[in-house]
Amino acid sequence: MLSAVDLRFIEVSFEEAKRSLKSGGLPIGSALARGALLIASGHNQRVQHGDPIAHGEMDCLRKAGRQATYRDTTLYTSLSPCMMCSGTIVQFKIPRVVINDTVNFGGNEAFLRGHGVKVIDAAHEASIAQMRAFIAANPGLWNEDIME
Repeated sequence: MLSAVDLRFIEVSFEEAKRSLKSGGLPIGSALARGALLIASGHNQRVQHGDPIAHGEMDCLRKAGRQATYRDTTLYTSLSPCMMCSGTIVQFKIPRVVINDTVNFGGNEAFLRGHGVKVIDAAHEASIAQMRAFIAANPGLWNEDIME
């Protein structure tokens, strides 16, 4: 189900998550690809920029800039997208999303599928372990991020 290209971009999203963690943020990363071409990657920067909308997927899409279409792209994300990011995926008509971790946060996969998005759970163990450790060490920051 996962191709060599998928595995490559899963790692890009994971590396972005690690980059965010190293800079004091939440370990959430994302990558946008058109086939084997990386368009952009980004990571959660809510803490670093004091911006509540700077989620990993949003940072990635901002860095991608204007695209004539997203209908031939795949969004890779290290953690299941929140409702804001899921809504953006639907709005931009991104047809395929590969998620590294649906264990630590999830629930919007059904929303995405209901809007015609193909959702693939990559079950990337390193992403799951990294987020699990982050949540255990930073419960307040995690709850702030997911608005609990």
